[in-house]
Parts: sequence; structure tokens; C-alpha cells
Amino acid sequence: MAFRKAVKGTALIGGGAIATVFGLSQFSQYRNKHGALVEVQAAEVVPVKNQLPTREQQILALQTNSEFDVIVIGGGATGCGCALDAATRGLKTALLERYDFSSGTSSRSTKLIHGGVRYLQKAIMKLDFEQYRMVKEALEERAHLLQSAPHLSAPLPIMLPIYKWWQLPYYWVGIKLYDLVAGSQCLKRSYVLTKSRALELFPMLRKDKLVGAIVYYDGQHNDARMNLAIALTAARYGAATANYAEVRGLLKSTDPASGKLRVCGVRCRDVLTGKEFDVRAKCVINATGPFTDSVRKMDDEEVPNICQPSAGVHIVMPGYYSPDNMGLLDPATSDGRVIFFLPWEKMTIAGTTDSPTDVTSHPIPTEEDINFILSEVRNYLGADVEVRRGDVLAAWSGIRPLVTDPNSKDTQSISRNHVVTISDSGLVTIAGGKWTTYRAMARDTIDAAIQEHNLKAGSSKTMGLKLEGGQDWSPTLYIRLVQDYGLESEVAQHLASTYGDKAFEVAKIAQVTGKRWPIVGKRLVSEFPYIEAEVVYGVKEYARTAVDIISRRTRLAFLNVQAAEEALPRIVDIMGKELNWSEQKKKEELETARKFLYYEMGYKVKTDQLTDSSEISLVPSDIERYKKRFHMFDKDKKGFITILDVQRVLEVRIPRSPLGAAPVALGVLCWCCAVLCCAEQCCAVLSCAVLC
Repeated sequence: MAFRKAVKGTALIGGGAIATVFGLSQFSQYRNKHGALVEVQAAEVVPVKNQLPTREQQILALQTNSEFDVIVIGGGATGCGCALDAATRGLKTALLERYDFSSGTSSRSTKLIHGGVRYLQKAIMKLDFEQYRMVKEALEERAHLLQSAPHLSAPLPIMLPIYKWWQLPYYWVGIKLYDLVAGSQCLKRSYVLTKSRALELFPMLRKDKLVGAIVYYDGQHNDARMNLAIALTAARYGAATANYAEVRGLLKSTDPASGKLRVCGVRCRDVLTGKEFDVRAKCVINATGPFTDSVRKMDDEEVPNICQPSAGVHIVMPGYYSPDNMGLLDPATSDGRVIFFLPWEKMTIAGTTDSPTDVTSHPIPTEEDINFILSEVRNYLGADVEVRRGDVLAAWSGIRPLVTDPNSKDTQSISRNHVVTISDSGLVTIAGGKWTTYRAMARDTIDAAIQEHNLKAGSSKTMGLKLEGGQDWSPTLYIRLVQDYGLESEVAQHLASTYGDKAFEVAKIAQVTGKRWPIVGKRLVSEFPYIEAEVVYGVKEYARTAVDIISRRTRLAFLNVQAAEEALPRIVDIMGKELNWSEQKKKEELETARKFLYYEMGYKVKTDQLTDSSEISLVPSDIERYKKRFHMFDKDKKGFITILDVQRVLEVRIPRSPLGAAPVALGVLCWCCAVLCCAEQCCAVLSCAVLC
């Protein structure tokens, strides 16, 4: 009864607030919807290359073309989006990326396609129309992204648990406004849940003091694969697209009309061969995210910085920490941040943090940030769910390229929206923004470039444009893969959701297993659906290092660093055959990839937990549990544990190992089992997890 009264009261409180944005939202929706129809029709007339050019062909095109219309620096979501927008308008386009596509921030996101609930809250509280416009645009772009790559994205329900009665009307109004601003692009309407229903859908939730919950919908995607799909689509539309092509400097020439120096191209270096060459263009676009200022200073060393980098750390935990199809939002953490707790690729992703950082190509997650996320997760999960440090399978840090708008009167205020600036020499810079709005950012950038450099092109044609793999994809496509090729159902579903209609090309090159079933598709590691054929196909998708495969063509490194390390030798062998690597090159690739896992994907902070010099932080309940575990081994009350103590316990609890051999030599890990946590995978492999 009290719950129903609260809901009714909520409706009265929220009515006025909803009415204030209804008219504006509907007008904006009408305008954008009708504009989009024209753009969709225009996009359909652009020819597409059936055969994806090789990287060597792309490098040759960069070297031999006398002049491009547009050069885009940066292979993240925004840079690839700019290249796609320019290419589909008929502009001769080049895209240059120093490392691999999506090697930076674009592959290290929360994996959400969203408008930003918290930004809408700020827009309403502060009557900030710019924030409102940003949310409105993001919600429109969210719908586009879900439609343009349906194989890589899907709607995701997200639960907002309520632990105080007064929060129910407050959050209900905010979420309903979120639905309203989305208008006809609303994925599904939000709804209120009772306590019992909330626990039924999210049984891991903390039960005490739970009042109910609100569920709303946003989108989720495979960010690195989405970024790659944009780059590959740009290549098919004629853009000379090259990764591992580093811009060393900007070329300038004197404009005959004004007598001023104007940017007319770049000095480029093929990172893989070391060869340098000039690439000329009428317009150069800087879309380098956190590295925005470094390119701007190539143009003018005195220009002030506009980028204010912020680090965001995420962790990945086993899938049993969350339901298969329900996320969780913590709207107010202990320090005022927002934490998402989401199912992703059959695992659970949690994040993010927000702290100032230096710009680097290799950001590293810290133990402090990982423990902060774990602490916040513990606050929302039930007491019967033990949140363990050993369950962190991977962790990474991404750098948000927050910017101050140099065109604004208040140049110190950080803009959450994107900013397009043009220097005196004609360098076009796009900075800020968010993943969801990459297409709108690209559209605005190319519009500005066309106007500044008098390029001959029409309006943007990317609204409604299908990305690589999305054209003929259907939810049942995986069934054909199972029936036609003899793939495992799990593998077939993975290929369909990763490559879309290009999954058949991967299946065609899959190796025969030699088993009755599956007929084809040798897995790289047993517990993940990635197969060896994906490594071969990844090379066709411009992968040139083992890190490209484990982190961006597959997502192994982001899901489980130990599984990624296990797969590395086989990945390097396959790539070696495809790319004619020497034995020395293979060793270098293995070493580089292991270093990447160790530092950038959280392996170091995980292994640091097992060193004598590292500091261990335990809560009182952990201390009591580990004391009991220690005394179980130390029957004689000696105050220490010997190998004989461990063998005695193991003989009682585990007489034989799964392989039939007696569990000798397990004593080397007794410290891990007895003092730290048997959840560490090294112990689970040795079959002593029963001791927990």
C-alpha cells in the first residue's frame, strides 16, 4: 500500500517537470526525424568497394595520390567517423592512425551507448540548456548507432535500486524525463519495480532497506569492434585507411591569396617499415582525443592547451556477479561519482573512476582505483555474495579527453559537449564529446572543413548508413553458421554478433577440428568462443601485432588476462605464418603482448597481491576467515605452516587430483590458499578450490 502511494505521489510531483520539456523535446524530435529521412536516402546512392584493400595497398595509395581533399589524424571513433563522413560525401579521404584503430580511449569505455542520465539531471538542476542539448543529441545518436550496427549493439535494461522512500519520486521523475527527451527514439519505457520483483530480476542485490527499483534502458556495444567497423566501412567507401601510420609533422605552404602559411598536408611514417613520406591535402583534421594538444602544437607551439585528461578505470569480474541481461547503476558513490555494474560478453564490467592524469599512450590501472570500485560494488550486493579481489579478471584505464572551449568566454570551464576549432593556418580540430555522439561530431567537423576550405561536397550522408557487417545481419544468422559449417552454437553466436554478415567469411577459413562435433572451429582457449580463424581474418582487418588480436579483434585481454596470455603463443604462430615473421619477431611480439597484459590490463596489480613486498588490505570478516583457514592447516599450533601440513590436509580433502596423480608439490601455493584467497586462478587450476 505504501509503495502504491509513493508511486502516485511521484506522478504528481513529476507532472510539472515533464511538461516543461515536452514541447521542446517534441519539436526537436520532429525536426531531426525529417532531416534524417533525407540523409538516409542520400546515403544509399554511394558506391561501396566489395573487396577490402590490403594495408599495403592503402599505404601505396597514401604515397601515390598527389593530393587528398581531407586527411584525418586519429583512428579512434571520432577520427574514423570523420573519415567515413568525408568519404561518403565523395571527398578524397585519408585516415592515419599512429597505433591500431581504437587502441586508445575508444576501446576502453564503459561499453554503453547512452545519453547520460546524470547530465540530464545537471541540465534540469542548473537550467543548463547546453547540457540538455547534449543529452538530446546523444539520445538521437544512440538510436542511430543501435540501428547502424545491430550485430555489435543492443538495448540493455539498467536497474537503479532505491533504498530510501524519498528517492523514489526523485529518481522516477528524472528517469521519465530521460524517456521523454528521447521521444520516439526511446528504446523502451522505464518502469518501477517492487522490492520482491527487483530481487527476482537481480538476486545479487543487497536486500536490507531495499524499497524497490527503477529500470530504464540504454544501449550497449562492443566498443573496439564498433570502432573497427567504422574504419572498415570508411575503407570500403574509398578512404585510404592506414593504421601504424604516424604523423611526424604538418606541411605548410603560403596561400597566394592571403600570403599566410596554411596547412597543406602531413609528414607520415610507416611504423612497421620505418619509411617516411609526405601526404598532401586541402584540409587536415585533428581527431586525436587525449593527444589533441600535441597535434595543435605541431601547428603552433604557442597555442594554449585545451585538453584536460581524466582517467577512468574499469574492472571485469566473472559473469555470476550480475544477471545475464540486467545492469546496475549506483547514482551516488561514496565520493559522488557514478558506478555502472553491467553484464558484457558473459562477464561483468564495473566502473568507472574519474581522476586527473597525464596524457600517455599506455595508461595503467592502479590498485587504489580497483579497490574503490570493489568497495562500491560491495555496498550494493548482498552479504551472501563475497566480492573478492581475486575475482578481478582484467582491469584497464582509459583517458577521457575533456576539453575547455577556446571559443567560449569562460575558457576555464570544461565542456561536456564536443568542440570544433579552426586555427589561423586552417587546421581543423575536433575534441571532447562522447562515444555515442561520434557520428554527429564527425558531421559537424566535416561541415566546418568544407566551409573553411571551400571543398565541393554536399550534406552528411551517414545517418542510416549500415556499418561493416550490419547490412544483412539478422538475429538468427548464427543458426545458418551452425547448419552450414558445423560450428558450435556458442561460437556461431559469437561470430554473428562480432562480424555480422561477414561471419561467413570467418567460418569459411575455420579449420577442421578432427572431432565428430564441432566439425570446424578450433578455439584459442577452451572457456571463450574465439577461434583460430579469427586471427587469420584479423590480419585481413589490418591487425599487425599480437596485441591487436587479443585486445581489439578479439576482446580476450579485456575479459581475462590469464586466458589471453594462454592464447598468445598460438596467436603469434598463426600471425607469423600470415605475415612471414621471423623467429626473432615472434619472440618480440610475445614479449610486447605480455608486457601489455602485465601493465595495461591489470595483470601487474593482480600479481602484486601475491608478493611479499605488497601491502594486503583485509576487512575484519576476511581476517577471521583467513585465521580459521590457517588454523585448519596448523593443527599443532606451531604458528606457521609447513609443506607436510598442507599435504596432510590435501590428502584428507582431495585424495586424488582430476588427472589421477597425487597432489604433491601443491605446498608452494599454500600461502596463497591459507592466507590470501583460494579464488586466485592459479589455485583453482591445481584443484584446491575446495579449501575455500
